[in-house]
Amino acid sequence: MRTIDHLIAGPAGGGALRMSDVFDPNTGQVQARVSLGTSADLDRAIAAAQAAQPGWAATNPQRRARVMFKFKELVEANMDSLAHLLSSEHGKVIADSKGDIQRGLEVIEFACGIPHVLKGEYTQGAGPGIDVYSMRQPLGIGAGITPFNFPAMIPLWMSGVAIACGNAFLLKPSERDPSVPVRLAELMLEAGLPEGILQVVHGDKEMVDAILDHPAISAVSFVGSSDIAHYVYRRGVEAGKRVQAMGGAKNHGIVMPDADLDQVVADLSGAAFGSAGERCMALPVVVPVGDKTADALREKLLPAIRSLRVGVSTDNDAHYGPVVNAAHRQRVENWIQTGVDEGAELVVDGRGFQLQGHEEGFFIGPSLFDRVTPEMQSYKEEIFGPVLQIVRAPDFETALRLPSEHQYGNGVAIFTRNGHAAREFAARVNVGMVGINVPIPVPVAYHSFGGWKRSAFGDVNQHGMEGVRFWTKVKTVTQRWPDGSALPGGSEDGGPSRIQDAFVIPTMG
Repeated sequence: MRTIDHLIAGPAGGGALRMSDVFDPNTGQVQARVSLGTSADLDRAIAAAQAAQPGWAATNPQRRARVMFKFKELVEANMDSLAHLLSSEHGKVIADSKGDIQRGLEVIEFACGIPHVLKGEYTQGAGPGIDVYSMRQPLGIGAGITPFNFPAMIPLWMSGVAIACGNAFLLKPSERDPSVPVRLAELMLEAGLPEGILQVVHGDKEMVDAILDHPAISAVSFVGSSDIAHYVYRRGVEAGKRVQAMGGAKNHGIVMPDADLDQVVADLSGAAFGSAGERCMALPVVVPVGDKTADALREKLLPAIRSLRVGVSTDNDAHYGPVVNAAHRQRVENWIQTGVDEGAELVVDGRGFQLQGHEEGFFIGPSLFDRVTPEMQSYKEEIFGPVLQIVRAPDFETALRLPSEHQYGNGVAIFTRNGHAAREFAARVNVGMVGINVPIPVPVAYHSFGGWKRSAFGDVNQHGMEGVRFWTKVKTVTQRWPDGSALPGGSEDGGPSRIQDAFVIPTMG
């Protein structure tokens, strides 16, 4: 059976004392085992990072950018094999896996422009003979702790900007699907990155705590559930680190009476059920305004949901594949039962779905609830599966309050033809990322990603200029040069003796 080990520069450590199973979600079978590291493994990686980082920081930004360019080329050349490897451990269909990788590469493309974005500010003549300028310098060693649902995109979001800024980076990916992060790190080394600058350590809570406590790590970026995000933020800050910790979500889609319902249904089919709903930017709650809108939307949703094809990851006709493991499947099915117990109307029940020939796979059919209310626990919490809930709102103001008052504030969307309503909604809603007729409002790489409330802990967002700010520290220099009568190497050795003489252009003849 395949073993997935750490990718640490320098001398190898002892054999792994603990291992964790890596499943193929399509079959339910164990396909590999991954090492679960200890603080000793982390210390080895830290030692290698400390040895390599000063030289990498001293490498000029243009040369660092060239590594990013080469890495992008290598990932694109290996796209098919990476996507199949990702799907085999996560379960998402190949098209979604390629999208996972591509969205990460877009941040690498942004990182290719690092020479420009690292430029500081300059003020000439801030005082008599005084100039002031600033520079952005790397923090030293950073770490990323990433979730199972995007094993390529989120590691690339973090590591690309951090490394381009001159830092060494330690990645602790999810132990559920660890192979693609390791492969990406290998391709980064192939692109010319010095050993020790990007390393991968595997593990569970023991490794997470070691990262949060290690004094040599200056900054930690995390994506996961909100409770763990809060824990990571609090413990990391107490240890004196800079921390950004992205948590869970319960994104809403507001459907105004004038919306194009056919387009809304098409958007919801992908946004609510794509990747089996295992996305923090999924759209699991739809809020039609008015019963007439709700009834019409429900009528159009039913045939669309029933036509969704659930299949193995390699099925090109499948809309989505299995969830990541049996425990997560059970968690999603438990939330469906909770919704039933709370009195929501279960219109489509995806529990008990089995795919012929893959009966042991971790599949769940699509589910649809109607008449969900804000008091229900199944509405308040993140289900993270292929479940769509309809929460009816009588008017615009009620629809606006629902996402604004929810504990999560990651993303929200509004579907309307009315520009004024869209503008008013975008300005007033208490959520970090807004889509207007866009169901999954993930910003492009040169903007930044980040939610509000319990969806994010910390003050700086992911990627874009926010990412550059997170992975660097600003140094500001105030300088004044005295107008001395002589320059170094002046008249005594035949050079110019006065400052003004130093700038005289000699004449010919």
